[in-house]
Amino acid sequence: MAYINEPAKIPWYLRLGIRIAEKKTGKKMLPGRLLSWYPKAAIGSGVLESLVAHNDKEVSRRLLKLIRVQVSFASSCTFCIDMNSFEFEQTGISEDEILYLQNTEKECGSISVEEKCALEYVRELTATPISIKKRTLDKLKSYYSDRAIVIIASTAAQVNFWTRLIQGLGIPPAGFNESCSVLNLDKFGTLKTDEETK
Repeated sequence: MAYINEPAKIPWYLRLGIRIAEKKTGKKMLPGRLLSWYPKAAIGSGVLESLVAHNDKEVSRRLLKLIRVQVSFASSCTFCIDMNSFEFEQTGISEDEILYLQNTEKECGSISVEEKCALEYVRELTATPISIKKRTLDKLKSYYSDRAIVIIASTAAQVNFWTRLIQGLGIPPAGFNESCSVLNLDKFGTLKTDEETK
C-alpha cells in the first residue's frame, strides 16, 4: 500500500495517459495516478519516460535492460525491480545474470567485460554520494563512444529519478513478475522502523 491515496479526481488529460499506460502494461499504474496530485510532475515524468532510450545502434536493448535492472537493485526499489526486470529473458538476460545484478553472485561469465564496465559505472552513479572512480571512467571511455556514454548515463539517471520518486511515495510492486523468485523482492525495500534505523 502506498503512503498516500490517489486523488478523487484526476484531470482528463492525465486519465488518458494513465489509461494508455495501463492498457499497454496490463497493470494498475499507481505512479501515474499518485502523480496526478501535481499534474506538472505527472506530465514531466511522462515526457522523461517517453524520451529515454530503449534500443540504440550503439547501446543494445540488452545493455539498456541490464542498466535498468542494475539501478533498480542498487537503489532497492521493489516496484522498479519488478517492472524493469519484466520479461528479462526476452532481451537475452539469464537468471544467473539477475543474481549477479543483485550482487548475490560474485562472477558471471555471460556478462561481457564491456557490459560489466557499464554496470560498474551506473552502480557508482547510483550510490549516495555519487563517487565515480577515474579507472571506471577510463575503462568506460575505452569501450564506448561519448554518445553511448550519454545514453548510458541518462538511462541510469532516468531510473534513479523513478526509484527515488516511487520509494518516496511508497508504491509497492505492480505484480509484473509475481512468479519469478530469482528477483528476491522480499530482500529489497526501503521503509524502515525506528528500531531498524538505530
